[in-house]
Amino acid sequence: MPQKICLITGANAGIGKAAVIQFAQQGWRTIMACRSRQRGEAALQEVKASANSDAVELMLVDMSLQASIRDLADAFLARYDRLDALIHNAAIFDITQKEAIYTEEGVERFWATNHIGPVLLTERLLPALKQSAQGRILTVGSKGLLAKPFLKVDLVDPEFRNKKFNATNAYYQSKLAQIIYTRWLAEQLQGTNITVNCIRVPAVQTDVSKYGDLPAIMKKLYAVKSRFALTPAQMAEVYLWAATADELSHVTGQCFDEKRKVVGVPKFARQAENVKTVMNLVLGYLKRAPSS
Repeated sequence: MPQKICLITGANAGIGKAAVIQFAQQGWRTIMACRSRQRGEAALQEVKASANSDAVELMLVDMSLQASIRDLADAFLARYDRLDALIHNAAIFDITQKEAIYTEEGVERFWATNHIGPVLLTERLLPALKQSAQGRILTVGSKGLLAKPFLKVDLVDPEFRNKKFNATNAYYQSKLAQIIYTRWLAEQLQGTNITVNCIRVPAVQTDVSKYGDLPAIMKKLYAVKSRFALTPAQMAEVYLWAATADELSHVTGQCFDEKRKVVGVPKFARQAENVKTVMNLVLGYLKRAPSS
């Protein structure tokens, strides 16, 4: 049986790095897709040592930039003709950000990184996923959406160009869009060998030192929250299960929580007209750049 291949974005820290270790320990060939070469190479050495495996490699990508995503996909397809699991773990949620930041391609970076990027990477890697005996795509949602039951994807201004920027709303909008994408793509791939499911991530222990401007009171609140949060390794176990469990080989379009249970999705994401409208909006972004 050929060695299975997995690509995980945002793999140099947190859940992503823990997942790479676990996949490698299970004998998978695992690609760490990271933005920073320095952090990626340091994480690569840690992963190889922890997993006792050399079947891990680093590929660079900035998930906020379509050009970078296309370069990653081209590099992967030049080396491999098959992909068994694609895990969209990378996301940004800089709670200290007060103003919208736009990428060099002109897209608001939460929207670009957390949603447009995964859609494009999936599109580019579909040929390799179709070569798998049973390809699996995992998107990542957030349990925090439960606190925003009336949130919608802003179909007119998803990039905060004409309204005040709010990092929390930008993040959860992108996560809602990922749930919508999961349901839409599962429908598009009906009858193929590929399944698409979403993992709803709850509070997970986070290194708050990366938020240099975080007020002291917020750091204390995060410290308290971490006492009750899952470890990255515990959450990574759910990724591994969703990508490998035999009982999920024909399950698609679902959202699973940290207990591996199917959970409901926000009302906005269940309505067919919303799914269609959001995806028409999103696919328009992919037409802005050359398809070559």
